[in-house]
Amino acid sequence: MPSEIDWIEKAASVRLPARHLVGGDWVDPLADDAFDVISPRDGSLLKRVSHGDAHDVDRAVASARAAFNDRRWSGMRPAARGAVLRRWAELVQEHAEDLALTISLEMGKPVREAKNVELRAVANCLRWYGEIADKRPDESPAAGDDVLALITREPAGVVAAVVPWNFPLTMTAWKLGPSLVAGNSVVLKPAEQTPFSALKLAELGLEAGLPAGVLNVVPGRGDVVGQALGRHMDVDVVTFTGSPAVGRAFLRYSGESNGKRVWPELGGKSASVILPGADIEKAARASAAGSFYNQGQMCSASSRVVVHRDIADEVLHFARLQAREMAPADPLLHDAPSGALVSEQHLQRVLGYVRTAVEEGAELLEGSTGRHSVDGHPNGSYVAPTVLGGVKPGMTIEQEEVFGPVLSVITVDSEEEAIRVANGTQYGLAASVWTRDLSAATRVSRRMQAGIVWVNCFEEGDMTVPFGGVKGSGFGRDKSAHAIDKFTDLKTIWMEVEP
Repeated sequence: MPSEIDWIEKAASVRLPARHLVGGDWVDPLADDAFDVISPRDGSLLKRVSHGDAHDVDRAVASARAAFNDRRWSGMRPAARGAVLRRWAELVQEHAEDLALTISLEMGKPVREAKNVELRAVANCLRWYGEIADKRPDESPAAGDDVLALITREPAGVVAAVVPWNFPLTMTAWKLGPSLVAGNSVVLKPAEQTPFSALKLAELGLEAGLPAGVLNVVPGRGDVVGQALGRHMDVDVVTFTGSPAVGRAFLRYSGESNGKRVWPELGGKSASVILPGADIEKAARASAAGSFYNQGQMCSASSRVVVHRDIADEVLHFARLQAREMAPADPLLHDAPSGALVSEQHLQRVLGYVRTAVEEGAELLEGSTGRHSVDGHPNGSYVAPTVLGGVKPGMTIEQEEVFGPVLSVITVDSEEEAIRVANGTQYGLAASVWTRDLSAATRVSRRMQAGIVWVNCFEEGDMTVPFGGVKGSGFGRDKSAHAIDKFTDLKTIWMEVEP
């Protein structure tokens, strides 16, 4: 791991690609418009990037369709596609420092976390799908001696992947791995805040052996490039991670165009239920850390602690200690426990939620309603980890996704009430249960309305298990072999055989 001065020196000369990637070439956008990419670390301009528009989307989709139709990728043996993905994973590891620095500058994540957590996850994801490429069998039902029945899985065609900024390359890998291993071609729209890391990842994909046109990247605004992809008549599948409002917009775009499949992952308001008899320090610290990690910018963040009244004071004590230990610092420092929020606009949104919570009766126990000061970076977008006590079900802070380092603590008097409160939002992405009582753990986890439930841990798992939610958190799953199904079509072949 380089020292902190190495990261700061490297930042002065980091390469930031800003052109579009279409048909295997770096091309200038057709649109005559540009946007500033601002580093939340210090408020400085990183670079101007040209916006894509509907014409740029048309060009990219045409490139992807041509690559799909001539079978330069979909016609390759699955094992050969897998080898490309595995080589891509190796290149990610070889370029991890550059990619981590780019992510940190773009969205404020501590560079240590970008390298050791995010880039490791990206490499693991690409490698895992590369390894499973030739291990998913088709089916041949026993239909009779005079019949040969086949059920095959075929790539859907052109996939549009619209990804968020909070884990810019992890989320991208979760979309690209299963869609590409199935044989599809892809048009990727990165978030406006994080275009550079996505372009670098795609560049490594070409180096690994992706044929030209199989992966295209068009940066730009969501309401322009994203909408154009959602409405495009030659896009077969949209996979999206982001806000419920935008996810529902993609569903409308589908209905108003060609009825393409849309797979939306739409955020969460995850509850961490702590019951009497739990390891209280572990439960409180892990739940708080799960709310503050990545500056709270996680759809699965444990933003609500639902705790039995008998142990609430002890839980609050350890949660407050965890908040103090995760105070933000310059993300290029090698030991920064937290970094900056992604933008000034997002900072104001998060602080607005904290002020509203206090106005509605919550108690501000840790944190502040104002910007956190980090030496040398007065214009950085820093918010201190915040702990709110006295939060009641139905408060704005308890119902809406803040996407910032804000933990709400809600006290209850029974297991039944804990379940009711935990399930009492529109979301259903994740939850955690903390108890040494196996029966209680089983009862509560089974009744959680969530796609993922962790017991006595938080945010654990690997590529073998799916990630996704229910209710307002969307549908479909990222990760695991199940994710490949989103990007394939089942075909039945029924063949009569002469006796």
